[in-house]
Amino acid sequence: MSKLFEPTTIGNMQLKNRFVRSAMWFGLAGDDGACTPELIQTMVGLAEGEVGLIITGHAYVHKGGQAGHWQMGCHDDGLLAGLGEMTEAVHAAGGAISLQLAHGGLLAEPELSGAEPLGPSILQTENGAVGRAMALGEIEQAIEAFAAAAARAVQAGFDAVQVHAAHGYLLSEFLSPYFNVRTDAYGGSIENRARLPLQVIQAVRETVGDDYPVLVKLNSEDLLDGGLSVEEMVQIAALLQGAGVDAIELSGGTTLALRMGEIERSWGPTQKAPVYYREAAKKYKAQIDVPLMLVGGIRSFETAEELVESGTADYISLCRPLVREPGLVRRWREGDRRPADCISDNACGWAATKGGGVRCVHLES
Repeated sequence: MSKLFEPTTIGNMQLKNRFVRSAMWFGLAGDDGACTPELIQTMVGLAEGEVGLIITGHAYVHKGGQAGHWQMGCHDDGLLAGLGEMTEAVHAAGGAISLQLAHGGLLAEPELSGAEPLGPSILQTENGAVGRAMALGEIEQAIEAFAAAAARAVQAGFDAVQVHAAHGYLLSEFLSPYFNVRTDAYGGSIENRARLPLQVIQAVRETVGDDYPVLVKLNSEDLLDGGLSVEEMVQIAALLQGAGVDAIELSGGTTLALRMGEIERSWGPTQKAPVYYREAAKKYKAQIDVPLMLVGGIRSFETAEELVESGTADYISLCRPLVREPGLVRRWREGDRRPADCISDNACGWAATKGGGVRCVHLES
């Protein structure tokens, strides 16, 4: 049997294989962030497709951190019923699911959040200044919001939480010298820039307990001039290891680049090169013991197997391929080892901006 299909454990979570459904914005939540039947059924389809661990789309922990239309929320107790329905449905289908905890930071949408975007510093753009720097009290409120959302995840029956510290959202902004030009205890050195993410991890851990899996999504690099580098990522990963996180998912790029029209520096490039962050993963594995989930450009069974067999990654995260083929992992397990049909053109995401959720438009033509 391929190592990809070995059962593993992360904390107290048992997984049937080493495949992870990496989080993405599904565009299927209600206007209030609630889980809809359509969103729940999407998760069930992934469980039926034998994905080992499903990570939800980024769920905002505070209304002021909402980053998009029809985005899933976890910021209010009124959402617990729908979140519970999601976990029950996924578990009934034999799956495991993690709630991704996120805050949009400077990339939050004020017309949706009802508030001015907040981040480590004011973001200077070609079209003017965006947002404002968070006061210390607002930083504390963000920490409390992440912890409260983690408590809801446990109450709703999620198997793990993943703290989103990638793609240019709030925690990623604090880590990045591109976004963070503070001169107080939250800016400057890597230790200072990592202070907020580490405080969030500590607050989440105190909330969920020692055995409950706490995962982190981290940029390998920002792909922005003056942004987070691979070398800094490894240093931050070491700090996260010291904080006791159970697994780190390595991605790259920012939503800011996507909004600037520079898709190849975003989290969803259309380049056809395989394994976008292989070299970063190698540098990570040379120094960090925390299990690594690797996403980006993995489209064939043989590539996935080689990454795990070589020790470059411990888990294989897939995103866009599972939009087109929710049953891809099951297909590979059953012996059909053809590469994923996904062509990485991002049409699935663009379609969702018009309503109706993420979907492969090529299956509709």
